[in-house]
Amino acid sequence: MNQRGYGAVWLVILAIAAGMAFVPDCRAAGGPPGVGGVLPEFVLPPPQRMEEVQYLGLKEKVSFKIPETRAEVVIVEIFSMYCPFCQKEAPAVNQLYQIIANRADLKDKVKIIGIGAGNSQFEVNAFRDLYRIAFPLFPDTDFSVHKLLGEVRTPYFIVIRIKPDKTHSVIYSQVGAIGDPGQFLEKILSKPAPGKGV
Repeated sequence: MNQRGYGAVWLVILAIAAGMAFVPDCRAAGGPPGVGGVLPEFVLPPPQRMEEVQYLGLKEKVSFKIPETRAEVVIVEIFSMYCPFCQKEAPAVNQLYQIIANRADLKDKVKIIGIGAGNSQFEVNAFRDLYRIAFPLFPDTDFSVHKLLGEVRTPYFIVIRIKPDKTHSVIYSQVGAIGDPGQFLEKILSKPAPGKGV
C-alpha cells in the first residue's frame, strides 16, 4: 500500500471514530426545499470518472446542475463521511442503486447522486471506497451547497422529477433513513409527476 493508501485508511478510521461521537446539528437556516418546490441554484463539480459522466448523461467532465442530468427522477442524498447515520445508511442506499440498475425500465430514468456536506474530494473518495458506493459522490468542502439546502441534518434525501424542458419539481424531501429500499423506490415513483412520469 502506498503512502496515499495509508492516508486514506487512517482518514477512514478517524471518520468512524468521529462518527461514533457525532451529534447531528439540528439547525435549518432557511429550511430545505419542500415538496412542490425546486432546488436552489447551484453547480456541482465535474464527475471524477467517465462512467459517472455516462451515468449522469453528461457529454464530458464538466460542472453541471442537477436538473441537467439525463433522467426523469434524481435522488439526492446529502451526507457526511463523519455522520454515523450516513455510514449506517450506506448499505441501504447501495441496495436502492442496485434495484434501479437491475430494472431495465428504470435504470436510464432514475439516478442517484450524493453530496458530501463539508467533505473534500479526498474525504468523499474515502467514503465511496469504504462503503463501495457505485453512484457519483460530489464534495461540498465549504458547505456552500449545504447552506443553500437549508443546512439540513444528514443523511437527508431530496428527490426531484425533471420535465423534458429541464424544469423540475421536488417530490420528496426528508431527513433520515429511507427504510426498505424497494418500498422507498415505489413510494417516490408513485408521487405525482409535474409532466411526463416514469
